[in-house]
Amino acid sequence: MSTTMNRRSIVKAATGLAAVGMPRWFVEDAVFAQDVKLRSANDTLAIALIGCGGRGTGDARQAAKHGKIVALCDVDDEQLGRAKLAWPDATAYKDFRKLLERKDIDVIVNGTPDHWHTLVNMAAMKSGRDVYSEKPLTLTIDEGKRLVQVARATNRILQTGSQQRSDANFRLACELVVNGRIGQLQHVDVWLPHGRREGPFKPSVTPGNLDWEMWQGQTPKVDYVKERTHVTFRYWWEYSGGTMTDWGAHHLDIALWGTGYERSGPVSVEAKPLVKMIPGGFTAHSEYEVHYTYANGVTQTCMSTTANAWNGSVLKPDGQQHGVRFNGSGGWIFVTRGKIEASDPSLLSTPLPSSAQRLVASDDHMQNFFDCVRSRKSPICDAQIGHRSVSVCHLGVIALRLGRKLAWDPAKEEFVNDPESNQWLSREMRAPWTYDLT
Repeated sequence: MSTTMNRRSIVKAATGLAAVGMPRWFVEDAVFAQDVKLRSANDTLAIALIGCGGRGTGDARQAAKHGKIVALCDVDDEQLGRAKLAWPDATAYKDFRKLLERKDIDVIVNGTPDHWHTLVNMAAMKSGRDVYSEKPLTLTIDEGKRLVQVARATNRILQTGSQQRSDANFRLACELVVNGRIGQLQHVDVWLPHGRREGPFKPSVTPGNLDWEMWQGQTPKVDYVKERTHVTFRYWWEYSGGTMTDWGAHHLDIALWGTGYERSGPVSVEAKPLVKMIPGGFTAHSEYEVHYTYANGVTQTCMSTTANAWNGSVLKPDGQQHGVRFNGSGGWIFVTRGKIEASDPSLLSTPLPSSAQRLVASDDHMQNFFDCVRSRKSPICDAQIGHRSVSVCHLGVIALRLGRKLAWDPAKEEFVNDPESNQWLSREMRAPWTYDLT
């Protein structure tokens, strides 16, 4: 690509930022921060998609702008078939291990259900591939610790799909907070969409298009229940953590970014469910309240909300829109998808000084990943950041299930003098699945 083409892309990015109402000073800084590089047009990257559901294929469409989709994998023939319609020249697989035997694949896009993320990611990196992985990055904190070790040992690029890191509103909010725009940070409010509360569900005959045994993988073997698969898998503890991990991997990640603890975490957590789940139905708490404390005294509350729309509308007139609000001694800043506001508009419009701390800038999450695949620089949401972000979610899940206050050591990544709680940091894998197999 020519330098002219890169400049055009910079102008396009700046125009986009201005169009959505970002402060002029922030737009100008973003333009000057762009790294204009000459790129070769001959290094077409071969990409494989593992997990061909809606989220996975969406990621693959974005990835296809930066390379060629050459392989697809899914345990559901219907999902695999739909992906083949989009990429007819790609080879189809039912087992990701067979796909990874190929030598011509450079990048893996991992769109599998949450309980499969870690094993697929570890296997991909061990086989020499860079990975764009859907969030939440892991099913347990122990998985995350192991995944970070593998990323470091293999020197592979892993981008966690927490794409709010590449949204200008969220970056602006966090840059202002870390630079003291709202004074001394005191408290962070995080609102997440509530989960589903339904059931009981009855087992049924496994559809012929689905390899149910492979879909379950390392998790406990159970009879097939339709609601355990595809979109609604995330409302079962066995496969995810409800919206606490699904949306928490987005908004709690931003909370960590703004507080400066993106590679650490809180020192205590306590939580309570707000409704009882229906026996025989979804198991992950649908409504909840979680409280965190950080070493510097900043507190944080994470609440479920029934106002699930992200574009400024709400489902209930009195509902709280999901998002993150940073509260300081000099005001507050609230940010969610498509909106940023403050207690005083000047908190947003006044430029930061030239000496201000600037956060890593990315306005396209997939572009950032592929830029790092080529440059070998760390992406904006690398393995450690993705692990620490979902660890905060997992801490909330554990506190919800145990029902008592827990002291956490973010350096050792374990509960303090609490063997019972530490048992929840990992889960037993069902044979034949182990970390060693990957």
